[in-house]
Amino acid sequence: MRAQPMQLVDHHRDTDTMSPAIYAALVGSLFQNPAPMFAGAACAAIAAVMTALKTGNHLLWPCALLLVLIGLLRSFDMAKYKNRRSDLTVSEAGRWEARYQIGAVLYATALGAWCAIALLMTDDAVAHMICISVTTGYVAAGAGRAYGLPWIFHLQILLTCGPMAGAMALRGDPYYFGMALLTVLYFLGLERITTRLQQIFLRALIAREREAALAGQFDTALNNMPHGLCMFGADGRLGVMNYRFNEMMHLADDFVHRGVGAVDVIAACVTAGTMSPENGRAIVSEIENSQAGAIVTADVDLERGRALSWTFQPMAGGGTVILVEDITERRKAEAKINHLARFDSLTELPNRLSFRDEIERLLASLNGESRLSALLFIDLDQFKQINDTLGHPCGDRLLCMVADRLRGMLRPEDFVARFGGDEFVVFQQNIRSPEEASALARRIVERLAERYEVDRHLVEIGASIGIALTSPGITADNLLKHADMALYRAKADGRGTFCFFRGEMAETVESRRVLELDLRKALAREEFELFYQPLVHLKSGRITTCEALLRWNHPTRGMVSPMDIIPVAEEMGLILDLGRWILRKACMECMRWPEAVSVAVNFSSQQFHQRDILSEVRYALEVSGLPAHRLEIEITESSLLRNTEWTHDALRQLHSAGVKISLDDFGTGYSSLSYLHNFPLQKVKIDRSFLEGIDTDRPLMLLRGVARLSADLGMAVVVEGIETTEQLELVSLDGTVTEAQGYLFSRPVSGVRIRELLDASHGRYLHDNNVKAVRSIA
Repeated sequence: MRAQPMQLVDHHRDTDTMSPAIYAALVGSLFQNPAPMFAGAACAAIAAVMTALKTGNHLLWPCALLLVLIGLLRSFDMAKYKNRRSDLTVSEAGRWEARYQIGAVLYATALGAWCAIALLMTDDAVAHMICISVTTGYVAAGAGRAYGLPWIFHLQILLTCGPMAGAMALRGDPYYFGMALLTVLYFLGLERITTRLQQIFLRALIAREREAALAGQFDTALNNMPHGLCMFGADGRLGVMNYRFNEMMHLADDFVHRGVGAVDVIAACVTAGTMSPENGRAIVSEIENSQAGAIVTADVDLERGRALSWTFQPMAGGGTVILVEDITERRKAEAKINHLARFDSLTELPNRLSFRDEIERLLASLNGESRLSALLFIDLDQFKQINDTLGHPCGDRLLCMVADRLRGMLRPEDFVARFGGDEFVVFQQNIRSPEEASALARRIVERLAERYEVDRHLVEIGASIGIALTSPGITADNLLKHADMALYRAKADGRGTFCFFRGEMAETVESRRVLELDLRKALAREEFELFYQPLVHLKSGRITTCEALLRWNHPTRGMVSPMDIIPVAEEMGLILDLGRWILRKACMECMRWPEAVSVAVNFSSQQFHQRDILSEVRYALEVSGLPAHRLEIEITESSLLRNTEWTHDALRQLHSAGVKISLDDFGTGYSSLSYLHNFPLQKVKIDRSFLEGIDTDRPLMLLRGVARLSADLGMAVVVEGIETTEQLELVSLDGTVTEAQGYLFSRPVSGVRIRELLDASHGRYLHDNNVKAVRSIA
């Protein structure tokens, strides 16, 4: 603690202006030398007796008696102070100061009275010499004793020297008067000396207190720092060791006081079992080198598994400072972070990063050897439907089961990882021929296709596998790319199978990449066009709706099919922008048609499940001016599989807004009749596949049964793919099919052509000869 400045001359100074320790030290300085004070008191008493005997003045005897008594009392008080057993408190120091002050004032008064009586009431020169010399000596001795609180000494000077100088001046002798002046000057000098001594003493006390405070702070910081610390001098002897180092190394508490060297400290650590002999030798070597450095040591006790980081820093004057940090938890955290970064938290399989690094290492270890290995890229089939129907928790547990099955099918030298989502990769090392990779792929496909029980649900999925074989100089990235290309081909071939990479696949992938780039440019430049195919009402023969179909006349590819555009747009995330453009373009085109004709727009599953679907539809109607009842949205069964509650709400809101909802391609998916009952649908479009073999009883009965059920539920029924008059007659025979669509009426045509067709067919019936007329226009 820093001491506050203190008043040096103010006799009424406040003890609160200095620290308690400094104030106690100042008071203690008054009692430091009891022997000289006792000797001075004895000499003064003897001198008083001598003057009384020499002059015969009876007034000098009381003075001598007072000097003896007061001197004895002060000596007794001084001895009592020395016998204390505890440090002074502020209040105790105040009481001791008062006791010293009373004794000093009484003694100075008695001494001054004796001196004044001897000078004024006697003419004995010897007596005069004795009193002047004794008083002068007493005052001079007091300057070396009372410098701690000089105001007390100044008061003593006044009470002793004042009467003596006054008495000499009153004698009227010029020499005595001169001595009086000299005495005053002498005692003024003593006053300045004591004041200066007190300042020096106070500064020393303040400096010592500061040093003690800094030492205390340093000691507190040193022993509470999280690092262990040792400091060795230039001679190699231990200078400083904090408590943390003792604790970490299991050393004795008094070890630092034994004057040991670096070798002794390290030997004690080895003996305590906190350091191995090898690490001990390495640390001693670092200390002796006197260079900056760092090493990490492992604890001898493997159960603790402790790791310590040692940092060595040489000092300018020689010697070394050692810092020791326990980095066990940090290493555990780093290991955990590394594990999380390199392993899939769900399946505990290596992740994409770890797999790639491991493949790079394995490929590099071949050193140009011709050993054959295979990389199998596995994609789960139908896994997305499990997630959508049973939820992601069930999907996660299914992925863990798949991982377990894959582990069980591999050899110890093979390597499996989860690549992301529902994709896994296997690296099959050191195979003799591609047939071994085929055998493993076949086993994986069969094993993963076996039934799973997930939360009491029986689940079946499949797997498609792309296989790439290693070749001299191939990199991990190229190997993965080849396996991915092969997987793409396997999925295109119908899933549930495997396929080896072949060179021509790269051309297919490159073509796909170019298509993606062109598709992105085409969307930005609005290079697409909408064609329209009419739906004909079978009873009236009128065109009631025209379905908007996307066309892209590529500069080099020619007309690109929507079957090639839509999947790519979905994978690229462009389907929302593309669907938004189709919706607005179709609504604006519909405004050019007769009011009785509507436009039908297909919505992909991804497009339908965007959260602002209702806003998009309303905006398209608003900017085009098209009434809501003239817009028909066609969705597929896959759209109804996802998030059923949200889907039902979205369909209900669209229906409430006046938009019509059609179920497209009914019969190509699950064909669940519950869709017809649970969702607000106004139209069902039966897929063209129902027309295959329609001239036989069974397919025709199936088509009419679905049509009749839909009609009974209040929905219009459309049959797609009508190409012949015979097909038209069969589907319209019982009257349950309300509309038909197909090449018999018109192929998809441009906007200009559909307007001509609508103008030509307005007010006409498209039966018999009229059908031919319409087809000739289309």
